[in-house]
Amino acid sequence: MRTIRNPVKKMLLQIADVLPEHTLTSIQELSDRDDLFVDGQATAGWKARERKHNLQGGQSKLVSGVLQKAEEAVMDNQLVQAAARPRNMVQILLSRYDSGMTYGNHVDDALMRGQRTDVSFTLFLTPPDAYTGGELVIDEPGGEQRFKLDAGSMVLYPSTTLHRVEPVSEGRRVVIVGWLRSFVRDAVKREILFDLDRSAHALRGSEGQAATALDLTLKTRSNLLRLWAED
Repeated sequence: MRTIRNPVKKMLLQIADVLPEHTLTSIQELSDRDDLFVDGQATAGWKARERKHNLQGGQSKLVSGVLQKAEEAVMDNQLVQAAARPRNMVQILLSRYDSGMTYGNHVDDALMRGQRTDVSFTLFLTPPDAYTGGELVIDEPGGEQRFKLDAGSMVLYPSTTLHRVEPVSEGRRVVIVGWLRSFVRDAVKREILFDLDRSAHALRGSEGQAATALDLTLKTRSNLLRLWAED
């Protein structure tokens, strides 16, 4: 499993190769079928509905099947597990942006299906050169971060962030978006645990004092998780 670019920026984590090639190909083939998509405003909150102009996969066995495969790939990803500490997937959607479509600034709903949303993700399904515009823009105190990743790659970010999708001026942008409920609701605490995981990974295979440091790192990570996790 590998990351791309700078792995952590306020827990804006980019992860490459999330989907198996056959799953990615299956979803790409479905994305051209207009009969499988409905107006995306149907799943937006009252405020976001004013700014959401896209299409979403409707209620069909084909869409449900590919989303199930995508959900399994996301939940099984080691970096997702380490960074998000997911308790469960709250909701997952297939979204399509044709030319002229966009999604203005918004914050994801705090509650979906009666559950808290802690971590959001966008899983890119079309190559970046297949469309113009369509960047995911996430607002941060230090400035905006723009994402337009390779097909099969994803960005993971706190659900508390203000973000938008720039207008697609040419081509078609297809993504899977989803929301996770975490065992650790505080983003700062999740980042501390993730840093400890990275430290432990760097120390694996060590001997002597470094092996002792690995033991202490794993002990600290486990005890903090025990302290902070909500079961």
